[in-house]
Amino acid sequence: MTTALDPAGELKLVIFDCDGVLVDSEGPSCRATAEFARSKGLSISDEEAHQRFAGMALPQIVTELEHEIGHALPAETAVMLRENLVQMMQKIAEPVGGAPEMLAGVRSLGLPVRVGSNSSVREMEAKFEKTGMSQYFPENRVHSANDMGCPKPAPDVYLYAAKVEGVLPESCVVIEDSDTGAEAAWKAGMACVLLRPEDMPAPPFWPVEGSVRIAHLDELVPLLRRTLESQTHA
Repeated sequence: MTTALDPAGELKLVIFDCDGVLVDSEGPSCRATAEFARSKGLSISDEEAHQRFAGMALPQIVTELEHEIGHALPAETAVMLRENLVQMMQKIAEPVGGAPEMLAGVRSLGLPVRVGSNSSVREMEAKFEKTGMSQYFPENRVHSANDMGCPKPAPDVYLYAAKVEGVLPESCVVIEDSDTGAEAAWKAGMACVLLRPEDMPAPPFWPVEGSVRIAHLDELVPLLRRTLESQTHA
């Protein structure tokens, strides 16, 4: 299969995950989830919450907590947690190191960008506003798997981003940091750049065809530039 990162491919769209790729929000979000779980009598540390829930949509997290608690939580639990996250991100959201500079570099390459995340659109708008990245992502370029009702690892949000851009999945590259998101990109038939420190394990299904791993965002623009140059000369 030819992918967007192959010399014989056509790179036409870059799709970013939000949390852990653009906005450094996984840690605070997972700590808030752990605190909520402990308030319900569960013994879940902040570290365990990050390992278990990073990249997951809130309804998925609530379902897991209900299973452990042994009974249903109030129907509005996910909505309440999401509103708390929105308010928190309006105050403390920070960009992942190098994210604003990286986005400027991708723009200079002439590549269109979109976001596909398990966060709600409201959460992402709060995060991008606080971190100064709203200029890169108008509302019509921000897509929520949670709001669609098809959270990752389902590929729906990535396939939808490609559809509205008017490009084929094999012409897209997804930038992800979580196992859940990388699996969604794989299922969508898209190339994936996995952003992950070298001392952390890869997803169990890694490596997959047409995918690359980087340790820092400053590696992304050179990678995309080389890809475009190789495709121009192919």
